[in-house]
Amino acid sequence: MGKENFSVARVETRTRSTVGKFERHIERKNESYENMNVDLSRTHWNVSYQGCGEQTYNERLDELVAAGTVSLKGLKPDAKVFDEMVLDVNTEYFEQRGGYEYACRFYEAAFHFAQRVYGEGNIISAVMHADELNVAMTEKYGRPIYHYHLHVMALPVVDKEVRWTKRCKNPALVGTVKEVIHQVSHSKKWKSVKAVDEDGKPILNSKGKPTYHASYSVLQDQFFAYMKEAGFEGFERGERGSTAEHLASLGYKIQQDEKRLSVLEKKIASEQGRYQQTHRAFMTFGEIEQSGKKTFTGKYSVSAEDYEKLTTLAKQSYSAVSESKRLREENQSLTRRIWSLQSEVAQLQKALAELTERCRPYLEAVKAAPKAVKEFMDGILEKFKKQEKSIVYEPIAPSDKRRHKSRDRER
Repeated sequence: MGKENFSVARVETRTRSTVGKFERHIERKNESYENMNVDLSRTHWNVSYQGCGEQTYNERLDELVAAGTVSLKGLKPDAKVFDEMVLDVNTEYFEQRGGYEYACRFYEAAFHFAQRVYGEGNIISAVMHADELNVAMTEKYGRPIYHYHLHVMALPVVDKEVRWTKRCKNPALVGTVKEVIHQVSHSKKWKSVKAVDEDGKPILNSKGKPTYHASYSVLQDQFFAYMKEAGFEGFERGERGSTAEHLASLGYKIQQDEKRLSVLEKKIASEQGRYQQTHRAFMTFGEIEQSGKKTFTGKYSVSAEDYEKLTTLAKQSYSAVSESKRLREENQSLTRRIWSLQSEVAQLQKALAELTERCRPYLEAVKAAPKAVKEFMDGILEKFKKQEKSIVYEPIAPSDKRRHKSRDRER
């Protein structure tokens, strides 16, 4: 089991005014993203385990409040009412075990863990992202490698008991539970937990006061234990009481980025020299716009240097158009060839399936009694060879050939 593989469970809070930004990221509603590693051509690979249809996250929350399922009573307008839980394991962990298919099974189990934490009815959305390129792993493996992780947007709901006050006309009811409200409250949902030893006794610090486990640390423990129980092995729990798990992967990424930056800087330096030599043959749009001056006769005049640049650009443009046309035609030809080959492959697969079906009795016989089948086939082949030797082939006389042809025409 590699120490580099570790599980991560973290929670970020969102308000009603800020959740839209994260909703657009999770549900892939943007046309472009700050994260340049998002590959929108692979977005259809993302898996939604829970969604709210055409509703926004806020509209789904309003619906739950209107139905009395949850309550926002007493919360300020800027209260933290959404929890974004991210469940994650190193990219390489999945590549070592089959990639996408394994990740789908893993995060389906992780989604059920989130349901246990928040309650099934309090999950707004749960999406596994499979379209974010891991640049470091891509360079390591020499092919596109994507980072699989799960985003869960949920409501931190706790059961709040409302009791009868002294104002109640029935004295017997005072102090008893009047109703239980499903209150949205992040602070109450994620209370720190008192640390206890093996005997269940509180663990005291140096000052004799009880110590506490941070609620997110407990979440890490729970996620790790749940996935282990679900049968997933090969990773460890993120280090307790620190962000080492994040820093480890971030440090590696920074190291790789620094290497790429060094290579790019060298390439830029070498290209800079080439640019200085060849810039006279190229012009920016601004330079083209300013290259000509209108004379009092209404015509435009250009300098000899600008004229040389413009003619060079025209030649290059014509060459580029011709090359583009050639590549389009070549691409169309290759596309037609691919379709033809796909059709041919399909026909061959069908023929192979039919042949396999016809040979099935023989194959099953070989599997059941290979020696007997071999002896049987050898006997048949031996008889065939003897019969073939005994056959005498006599040439057909010219008149016989004509009669054969006549019969063939009649048929």
